[in-house]
Amino acid sequence: MNATGFEPAPHQDPDTASAPGRIVLLTTSHRVAPGLLSWPAWQALHAADRVLCADGAHPQLPYLREAGIRVDETSPTTEELVGACAGGHTVVVVATGEGEPALTDGLARLAGSGRTQMPDLELLPASYDLPGARLLDLVQVMDRIRAECPWSSQQTHKGLAKYGIEEAYELVEAIEEGDRDELREELGDVLLQVVFHARIAEDDPDAPFSVDDVAGGIVTKLIHRHPHVFGDETATTPEEVKAHWLRTKATEKQRTSVTDGVPLGQPGLALAAKLTSRVRTAGLEVPLPDTGGIGYELLALAARAETEGIDPEAALRAAARAYRDAIREAETPHHAG
Repeated sequence: MNATGFEPAPHQDPDTASAPGRIVLLTTSHRVAPGLLSWPAWQALHAADRVLCADGAHPQLPYLREAGIRVDETSPTTEELVGACAGGHTVVVVATGEGEPALTDGLARLAGSGRTQMPDLELLPASYDLPGARLLDLVQVMDRIRAECPWSSQQTHKGLAKYGIEEAYELVEAIEEGDRDELREELGDVLLQVVFHARIAEDDPDAPFSVDDVAGGIVTKLIHRHPHVFGDETATTPEEVKAHWLRTKATEKQRTSVTDGVPLGQPGLALAAKLTSRVRTAGLEVPLPDTGGIGYELLALAARAETEGIDPEAALRAAARAYRDAIREAETPHHAG
């Protein structure tokens, strides 16, 4: 054994000593439970002449050893690793979380020198992230920030409420502007608000809940309100889907008025349009109050917009942006012709 703790390959038969062998770089996802490896990965591990891992605390090691695989905890040099493959041997390297960049860079340099017969190099993903796996990272990061950040550790639901409103408006603006990069970033900011509030809720001494409870609740709601997807009912048009949604929602909420659940704190035009929508959907005949004044005129305009399928808030924002552009144009010095 040399100074690195790596045992060189045993003496090879002269007939096979010139075979370059193979290095298999085995990668795993920390977001998948250790031991849940693909069948090609298990085949490669069992068939390997040697299995190496530089990290003695790698979460996969107990499961590999339980499966009868000998793993050498060592970090050989590039030359030592290539030498271990001589004679047609296969060496599997269980990659650490960083992916072994020093090893791959060293192999690339050695190959570029042209002085060494290089073994075949195979990258074998042993486990893959499932869709949404990065959400687990977000939960872990938020948990650490809540525990260690002096500002985040003191935040409350009420203290963060204004940021939720701001982020929602910024998301709407990104959608209306059509900026894809901005849209992705603002969606992340809105998602952060959800995860942050859920993490704060875990600390409540009387009625704690977690992000899993939040996700579980919306999953249950979505399944229940989509019987045409998860149940026996059918819906072939958006109108039928909306009818299903409203019917199941009414059963869940047991509301006594179509105005129940309409937040009165939302912007005025959106509030007026929402009330108009509830009245129209319920088939009620409720004349608009007409006592004069600009507020009632705006109410009538919002009701008209909703009836015509127009979002009055979005329409007013678009008009305001056009006005902003006109203001900037007027502020620009005109050059003499």
